[in-house]
Amino acid sequence: MRIPLILTAAALATSLPVPARAQTPQVAEAHPARPEDVSSMDAIVKALYDVISGPAGQARDWDRFRSLFAPGARLLPTGKGQDGTARVRALSPDEYATMAGANLEKNGFFEREIGRHTDRYGSVVQLFSAYDSKRKAEDATPFARGINSIQLWFDGKRWYVATIFWEAETPDNQIPKKYLEKN
Repeated sequence: MRIPLILTAAALATSLPVPARAQTPQVAEAHPARPEDVSSMDAIVKALYDVISGPAGQARDWDRFRSLFAPGARLLPTGKGQDGTARVRALSPDEYATMAGANLEKNGFFEREIGRHTDRYGSVVQLFSAYDSKRKAEDATPFARGINSIQLWFDGKRWYVATIFWEAETPDNQIPKKYLEKN
């Protein structure tokens, strides 16, 4: 005799673990964060821009950088290859530090938020953080602008960066005005 599909599904559903929303998050922190860096959405975004910014010759604090991210976090730069095809690359915070660190230190790099649009649902936040980038903080004109799509997670005690997915502004893809304001 066959067990009806609905009974099999019901039996399976009752044997599965409790949904993630009911579990207590357990996050091991290899690099403890400064409390002031992770106490709010504004604080973690400020820390994120601050830690990668600095003059030529100044080493970045990559342990502080790593402390902002949730386990398994990803950084995803997008762009176009020399042949014009769209591309994306997924990096861990460690891979990003290795890839970008020497260049940031050698050339100087200052990135700042110039606008933000935020959406929140419970402990999950999606924000579009418009940015500009300069080699020196006092440069009158940025060499680049774009949008960082940042996903944040609040575990009830502190904020974490889960993902940063970004695209640089181009002449044919300008930052919309609504992202140059703060909501």
